[in-house]
Amino acid sequence: MAAVLRPVRAGNGFEEALEQILQIVRLGLVPDGDRLPAERELADRLGISRVTLREVLRVLADQGWVESRRGRYGGTFVRQPPPPGAGAEGAEGATTPPEVVDVADTLRFREVLEAGAAELCAARGLSGAEAARLRAALDATRDAALPEYRRSDTLFHLTLVELAGSPSLTAQYAAVRARVNDLLARIPLLVRNLEHAQQQHAALVDAVLAGDSERARAVTREHCAGTAALLRGFLT
Repeated sequence: MAAVLRPVRAGNGFEEALEQILQIVRLGLVPDGDRLPAERELADRLGISRVTLREVLRVLADQGWVESRRGRYGGTFVRQPPPPGAGAEGAEGATTPPEVVDVADTLRFREVLEAGAAELCAARGLSGAEAARLRAALDATRDAALPEYRRSDTLFHLTLVELAGSPSLTAQYAAVRARVNDLLARIPLLVRNLEHAQQQHAALVDAVLAGDSERARAVTREHCAGTAALLRGFLT
């Protein structure tokens, strides 16, 4: 979640905070029915006042993305995302009907960002702590139950991109990954495909940790191409 939440720029605090919390929900970083971080933590991470944060959460509640509960175990809880087109009107990151999504452009942009991030990680080398984070993210995808797989997969890829060391790259990737996840939600989970994806994930981590930037880029492009083929087959 830290890869998505970042201090907003002065002048657009409300709009940018709304965009980032929408990304958290749409990326599945907080699963349906779970509670968002406390208001104080969210406000601190975003660099906004709690008054502004409450305005953002009120809009999201009105649009059906979250609900507030009172009492000892209260807070703001994620709801099942509304149907396409029912997201926060005019907010970047709101769910977009598939017929108006440029699937090819989304997938190309995802591939460029992710392959570049993998190459950067391998070229610069990871510290021991960073390597441990990447391995842990890989293990989480391997151990995830089927309903949780896509959330774990998203976290794995976000971790890889964040470890490239460019906040701008991370922000761009989070936005395009949300669009990719919107598309993936419209196709079935195929066990064979997931097994193949896990093999590619492991090969990618091996290449990054070995410092083989060319191999890391090649494995990532192959992995992205597999996802693209599935999406084209089901949606176009």
